[in-house]
Formats: sequence, structure tokens, C-alpha cells
Amino acid sequence: MLRHEHHAEIKSLRFAKTSMTLSNEPTRHARAVQCTVFGEPESLIVAGVELPAPGSGQVRVAFRAAGVNFADYLIVAGKYQLKPALPFTPGLEAAGEIVELGPGINDLQLGQRVAVVTRPGGCFATEAVIDAAHVVPLPGVIDFITAACMPVAYGTAHFALSHRGQLRAGETLLVTGAAGGVGLAAVEVGKALGARVIAAARGQGRLDLARSRGADELVDYGTESLRERVKALTGGSGADVILDPVGGDVFDECLRVINNEGRILVVGFAGGRIPSVPANRVLLKNCSIVGVDYGTEMDGPPALRARLTEVFSWCAQGRLKPHIFTRLPLNEAGAALRLLADRTAPGKVALEM
Repeated sequence: MLRHEHHAEIKSLRFAKTSMTLSNEPTRHARAVQCTVFGEPESLIVAGVELPAPGSGQVRVAFRAAGVNFADYLIVAGKYQLKPALPFTPGLEAAGEIVELGPGINDLQLGQRVAVVTRPGGCFATEAVIDAAHVVPLPGVIDFITAACMPVAYGTAHFALSHRGQLRAGETLLVTGAAGGVGLAAVEVGKALGARVIAAARGQGRLDLARSRGADELVDYGTESLRERVKALTGGSGADVILDPVGGDVFDECLRVINNEGRILVVGFAGGRIPSVPANRVLLKNCSIVGVDYGTEMDGPPALRARLTEVFSWCAQGRLKPHIFTRLPLNEAGAALRLLADRTAPGKVALEM
């Protein structure tokens, strides 16, 4: 449970890419999760904050829900590649309604249902002022909880597989950590792109979840050899594309089961150890080790909006269906982050405002 600071007034919130600077315009009030010191998520508080009127190219969004990501935990812990100035509000993604338009906004409307994605934060709040380029209109059939849990995981999976990995229909895709937020999204996106998907994770429950999202084959690398199982499933050739958000020993095995001229997509290191790549194996396999930093995409519209528009279109068609592990109120953001830090939440965790 977060501590409540009912009388706190934070005069300035600094978020990368949200441009939340004070102006002479009348202020709007909101409540927001605040990180006042880098460390464990239990140190977060909920505070009253003041928001300026939207500037040129900005909108004010009243959030109904926010998605929670492992990257949010890293940002709060001070372990992310971007370190925002204290105090700040975490939260990379959310969904809600536009309640105010800044000057120069012609492609969005008051009352419009939208999703938001921005880094390094700002979404664990009842409202925020956001650059319009980071706002994506929602199809009417998608609810706010679902929408809030899609921009980061599904955006990452789409960016990784369609752009960085150039996954083609008919290829074999191996997804490690296949029950996590990005891994489970990659299973679905891979199927949407026409691939044969092998899902790898620890434990039958997690694998059953991956199966429910379309995985063709399953590998429990907690009880069986990832290398031997994938080789057996591919007739000895290996996977054409591997999406790996785990790193460590799992990545080492991925390098042994990549097909000739295959692509290994390095998405993260949830396993803890950042692996080293023996160059001789890369040479002998004619394979590519491809970095996936979705953050650069988040920082570089208009590709971001176009990518997420396709993701939400697939969701509206029933081709993508985020697994929401649990929903918690805003004042339990610390508990939500703890679930991800301890890796006890398959799929997504959402905050409701």
C-alpha cells in the first residue's frame, strides 16, 4: 500500500517526451504516484499534483487505467538507461479520454478514447499532459484495461518481429519467456504475421497460457533441454527467428538453436545476467544478433502511432488478446511493481484509476 500525501503539492513534473512544464495558464489538479527516491517500489507515495494547460501540440488525458511493466520497476529502482529527475511519476502506458486540447491539435478530439505511451513515465496518475504524437485513438470495441496493457508489450513485439527481425510468414519463431508481458505478446504477434511459434517458458501453467494465445509448440526449459527440444521440433535446423527477453543461460541456448541466417532478437535480460556473444558462433551460423530498443521507437513518432494503430486494429479483430493477470487500484502501484520484480505475474498487471 502506498503512503498518501494529501497536502503535498508538486510544482513541476519532469517527464521525458511529455513536456510538462509550468505556464501562466490556470492549473489543473490530479493525483499521481510519486517516486521521490530511487529504490524499492514500496517507497512510492500518492500525492496531489498540479498540471499546466496543454501547450502547443499537447493534450490532457484523464486516465482510466494504466499498464504496469518491468521497465517501470527498473526506472523506480534507478536501474533503467534513462534516469528521470526526482520527483517523478512512473508509468509508461495508459488509456483514457482526452479532456483538453492544446493549440494546433487537428487530428484528435475532446472526449476521444485514446491510449498513451511515453517514457520514462507519467502514466500512474489520474490525469497527465502528453505530447499528441504519443497518443493513439482507440477502436470503440477495446476497453480501457485492455488498451492500457498493450502499447509497451505489443508495441515491442510488433517492432521486434516485423521491423527488426523481418519475420516472414511460414518461418519458425521461438519465443523465450513466453508467458511474460512481451513474450506472450510476441506469441500472438508472431501468429498474426503467419509464423509457426514455439513458446518456451518455465512451468506447465505458463506454457498453457502461451498455448491459449496460439503457440504451436511448447518447451519447458525448467525440466527439459531447450536446445534438444527445439532441434527435435525443427528437424535439426533450429528456429529462423528467436525473440529473447530473458538473457543469461537461456540466450546461450538460443545461440545454439538458431537456424542458418537466422535472427536472434535481444529484447531484455529478465533472467539477470547479460550474456556475452562468442563471435565464432555468429560466424559459423551466419546468424544475426539484433538489438531491440523499443524506446527509440517511442521517442520517434510518427512510426509509433502507425505501429500501434495496427496493433489495436488486430486487437479489435480478435487476433490479439492481452492476458490481464490482476487489476489493482492506483494506490497499490508499489504492490503491482513488486509482482513484476518478483516475476510472479504472467501476462500483464493493470492499475485502475
